[in-house]
Amino acid sequence: MTATAPQHAGRGVRKTPASPAAGSGGRPGTVRRSLFRALPLSPALVLLLLFLAGPIVYCVVIAFTDLQLTGQAEESFVGFDNFTRAFRDEAFLNAVWLTLVFTVLSSLIGQNTLGLALAALMRRASKPVRTLTGGIVVTAWVLPEVVAGFLLYAFFRREGTLNAILDWLRLPSQNWLFTLPILAVSFANVWRGTAFSMLVYSAALNEIPKEITEAAEVDGASGWRRMWHITLPMIRRSIGTNLMLNTLQTLSVFGLIWVMTRGGPSGKSQTLPLFMYEQAFQNSLIGYGTAVALLLLLIGSLFSVVYLRLLRTEV
Repeated sequence: MTATAPQHAGRGVRKTPASPAAGSGGRPGTVRRSLFRALPLSPALVLLLLFLAGPIVYCVVIAFTDLQLTGQAEESFVGFDNFTRAFRDEAFLNAVWLTLVFTVLSSLIGQNTLGLALAALMRRASKPVRTLTGGIVVTAWVLPEVVAGFLLYAFFRREGTLNAILDWLRLPSQNWLFTLPILAVSFANVWRGTAFSMLVYSAALNEIPKEITEAAEVDGASGWRRMWHITLPMIRRSIGTNLMLNTLQTLSVFGLIWVMTRGGPSGKSQTLPLFMYEQAFQNSLIGYGTAVALLLLLIGSLFSVVYLRLLRTEV
C-alpha cells in the first residue's frame, strides 16, 4: 500500500508538465509544414502578381492621368477628370446602353435559353442526331472570333446569304448591318457562343436522377411543369455559373463586332470595348481609354456579385 501510492503520485507529476511542452513544440512544426506545402504554389503566386495584379494596378494609376500616345512630353495627375468626362460624354453613355443591350440579348436571353433548349432536346434525340447537332454547334464555338465575324458579315451584308434567301422567298430584304446592327452582332454572338451553354446544361441535366423525372411523369406532370418545378430548381447552380461566365465573356467581346460593323454606323453597335479602343488607340487618349476600361471592369464585377449572391440563396 505504501509503495503503490508514491508510484501513482509520481506518474501524475510526470503527466502534468508533459502536455504544455508538447503543445509548445507542436505549433512551430505545424507552421513549418504549412510553409512547406505552400512552397510549390509560390511560382504561380509570383506569376499572378506579376502578370495580373501588376497590370491592373498600373491601369488604375494611368486612369487618373492625362497620358496620351502622341504630342505629350509627360503625363500629369488629373484625379477623377477622366471619369467625370466619361459620364458627361454622350458617346460613352450610348456605349454603356448598347453594351447592356448586347449582353442581355446575346448572353442572358440568347445563349442561355438556346443552350438549355438544345441540351434538353438532345437528351431525347437519337445518337446520330445528337452527334450531328453537337458537332455543328461546337464547330461554331471553336472557330476563331475573327473567322466567325467574317462568316456572319457575309451572312448579313447587303448582298449576303440572308438577303438571298429572303429574295428567293419573295420577302423584303434590307441592309441588316446598317438598319439593325446591334441585333445582327447579338445574333452572331449567340451563334458563336451557344455551344458553351449547351455543354454546361448537358452535364447538369445528366446529373438529375431519372427516378425523379419518371415519377413526375407518372403523376401526370406535363413537360413544361417538369421543367419549371423539377429541372430548373435542380440545376439552379449550373444556371448561375453559366450566366456569370457568359456575361463576363460577352462584356469583353471585341473582335466579332469589330469585324462585322466596327461599331457603326454612327456608333449604333459601338459597345464599351470598341469605345475604349477608339479613345485609347485611335484618339491617342490612353488615360481616358483606361478609365473607360476600369468602368467596364466595374460593370463586370457588379454582375459577378449579383450572380454570386443568387448562387448563395436557397430555392
